[in-house]
Amino acid sequence: MIVIGNGRLVTRDGANPYFERGALAIEGTNIKEVGEDAKIRAKYPKAEFVDARGGVIMPAFINAHSHIYSALARGLAMRGHSPTNFFEVLDGMWWKIDRHLTIEDTRRSAYQTYIDCIKTGCTTLFDHHASYAQIEGSLFAIKDVAKELGVRTCLCYEVSDRDGKIKRDAAIKENGDFISWCGKQKDPMVAAMFGGHALFTMSDATFEKCVRENAGRTGFHIHVAEGMNDVYDSLRNHGTRSVNRLLHNGILGEKTILGHCIHVNPAEMDIIRETGSMVVNNPESNMGNAVGCSPVLQMFEKGVLVGLGTDAYTFDMTESLKAALAIQRHNACLPNVAWGEVTAMLFENNAKIAARYFDSPLGVLKPGAAADVVVMDYKPYTPFSHENVDGHILFGMTGRQCETTVCNGRILMKDRVLVGVDEEEVNAKTLETAKALWARLNG
Repeated sequence: MIVIGNGRLVTRDGANPYFERGALAIEGTNIKEVGEDAKIRAKYPKAEFVDARGGVIMPAFINAHSHIYSALARGLAMRGHSPTNFFEVLDGMWWKIDRHLTIEDTRRSAYQTYIDCIKTGCTTLFDHHASYAQIEGSLFAIKDVAKELGVRTCLCYEVSDRDGKIKRDAAIKENGDFISWCGKQKDPMVAAMFGGHALFTMSDATFEKCVRENAGRTGFHIHVAEGMNDVYDSLRNHGTRSVNRLLHNGILGEKTILGHCIHVNPAEMDIIRETGSMVVNNPESNMGNAVGCSPVLQMFEKGVLVGLGTDAYTFDMTESLKAALAIQRHNACLPNVAWGEVTAMLFENNAKIAARYFDSPLGVLKPGAAADVVVMDYKPYTPFSHENVDGHILFGMTGRQCETTVCNGRILMKDRVLVGVDEEEVNAKTLETAKALWARLNG
């Protein structure tokens, strides 16, 4: 048993939202009890004690959309690459990288991504992978790293026509094989979706193949209207809008994630809501790629479930939260909007999205919930409680203030030191892998 205490305990549980000096007890993979520090520690005197030292104890973060395959691009300059539009960003950078990724590159990317997640307090990651140099086994390699490091993950492979039918079919098979594995293993820490890149790189025939391979076993995870390429392609070549095309091809549904959804109109929002499909906003990536601002406020008004991701621009969910608020206010030309929406995206809706794939309650600290807990090194100098904690997180915290990370009852990092992982050794191996990849890219 583990007890985490001597801190300000924020539970996100309406019945017991906050303990000024709180603690929680973990038994196995779940939370057994939350309450006052003195009471919990007296009740479980033999438990391993993790001292928050006056910091903030709160639920671990969930990232609803990211890309492990981009990890080795940190600091990379592609020779001659100076994109002027979104297609050039994809074609000249990300597609070129994934065409060179081997299984070992994928494995090293997974190590660095999940380690970054642990160090910034994120214990659940929905990932959307591409490695067209070596497709077969790539999701399994990522899964193995996630299990080794102790992070909860939901994986899919990015199907696309961009590299021809042979590669497309291999990507479809990788999704199918991984979905089958998850169905047989029923591992509570690993889930599968069926991935697709974006509509403008997928034909209707490809959608048909994906739907047939999936056979209703899981939801789809696909980029939608991230750039105007999707809109133009759907209108010019299919005579309809992007979301309508997804509807016609049987992609939408309660377990489907639509990434981005920047260029969607009100009618498309209605379709998303009526099908129960989920949307994930990635504000920093959208700004960095200059593709626009997702109509998050309008989707909230429509009743669409909108979560928050990073698109691998960062793995720090607090950073993504800050960007989400800023871009929505900038776009609306109003400094008094979006507070409730962006905080709901991260602290409420991401948990609802995760609940469609994982059985244990996430994003809340209460008896029976998954023991996914972080301790933040944050000592407030203004009044602090559950009523204003979001303001403290937005303006006072960053992910790197995470001191201790627990996932599924397993301590992954304590006092900013990874548990059971030689980070220097991992980094050294990844550095050599990255050097070789960069040489191939710029050779």
